[in-house]
Amino acid sequence: MPGVSSPVSTPPAESSDAADTGTVRPRSRPALSPSRAGDFKQCPLLYRFRAVDRIPEVPSKAQLKGTVVHAALESLYGLPAQERVPDRAVSLVDPAWQQLLAESPEIADTVPAEERAAFLAEARTLIEGYYKLEDPTRFEPESCELRVETELDNGVLLRGFVDRIDVAPTGEVRVVDYKTGRAPREMTESKALFQMKFYALVLLRTRGIVPAQLRLIYLTDGEILTYAPDEAELLRFERTLSAIWKAILAAGKTGDFRPKPGRLCSWCDHKVRCPEFGGTPPPYPGWPETPAEEDSFEEIS
Repeated sequence: MPGVSSPVSTPPAESSDAADTGTVRPRSRPALSPSRAGDFKQCPLLYRFRAVDRIPEVPSKAQLKGTVVHAALESLYGLPAQERVPDRAVSLVDPAWQQLLAESPEIADTVPAEERAAFLAEARTLIEGYYKLEDPTRFEPESCELRVETELDNGVLLRGFVDRIDVAPTGEVRVVDYKTGRAPREMTESKALFQMKFYALVLLRTRGIVPAQLRLIYLTDGEILTYAPDEAELLRFERTLSAIWKAILAAGKTGDFRPKPGRLCSWCDHKVRCPEFGGTPPPYPGWPETPAEEDSFEEIS
């Protein structure tokens, strides 16, 4: 992409993205985010627990590490370009953790004091590795952690947070997402790109442009996955999202969110209340109709 640094992409490997986390929030009409769409495709009952019942989940260490790394990188790009050197970037990890701890004191139980030094060292290692993939002193992002939202013609409210948007002097747009999990195998690349196509579609609908490049930066593996979408593809993707939303609304009307057992069940916070494992879901509260609210901890992995 002209005007911004463009490291050479390397072949992607295994995926290990973490799920979203959250705290108790008032019930509201759900918007469709990449995570919520993924939840419904993975297991409609999981979608219900997260988006309709809004049952809080305990964040894992991996999720918290992702949040800290994202916050540190956001702070990094808030500095003048000449100050975005590795030592300064690494120094932003501890303040990011302290801020997260101040906002959510309960996370101290997930990363106890005796494990905190190793936890923060891992986050610093990811930040150090970032410099092997991009040089943040060479370009100025248009925005970081940008909240994007649009409503499609059929009423689907799309919402998400984009880690970074770069705009070249010649106008080309690049959408960037940092991942602290492992890069996907070739067979799962389409799942990894689902989130990025979502953001590309929102930009198409809000700005009238197709991003020149979608870039996933995998900090654990030191790998980059890039993709160039076209408008026809994004319009097909829009129809896919509309179909997902139609299915969600049908389930919301009846409360029939069926479980879909799979290999990820072992890591599900809601296994105890899942009928596939002898549990009983709480009474269905009905489909929320009040205006949608934004989720916290959205898309961090």
